[in-house]
Amino acid sequence: MPEETRIIRIIGTDLKGDKPVEIAIQKIKGISWSFARAVRVALGVPFNTKLQDLSDDQIEKLVDIIQNPQKYGIPVWLYNRRNDPETGKASHIVGGELDLVHKLDIKRLINMRNYRGFRHMFNYKLRGQRTRSHGANVRGRSGRTVGVAKKPRRGKK
Repeated sequence: MPEETRIIRIIGTDLKGDKPVEIAIQKIKGISWSFARAVRVALGVPFNTKLQDLSDDQIEKLVDIIQNPQKYGIPVWLYNRRNDPETGKASHIVGGELDLVHKLDIKRLINMRNYRGFRHMFNYKLRGQRTRSHGANVRGRSGRTVGVAKKPRRGKK
């Protein structure tokens, strides 16, 4: 008889309990494979330990490691927000908070009225891509279609 799979909710994300810890926590928004490995090592469990095999204390420690990585000695270069423009400090943001911070960053660029802010404002590409022939919702591709006109059929006027 197959073993029952538990669903474990960590930081607003439902995770499958039959996956190894390192693989399962990568499903949380903002956690890369390298950060997940550092979290597993800080937790002190072997690679093949399933998420559902962790005790409640270990799951609480796992959440604390993800939310406060500096407390457990995870290197700063693994964080996803090393130089916060407002505070200048390094932090690691996960879950729904990551979306909010991303939107606020774009809003800040628009308010500063710099090049990237204008590109965001007009929904253009930011990183040097072409806009003449690529990009579905770029101004160069909207409006009338410019192309080859069909020849009129013979015999019809």
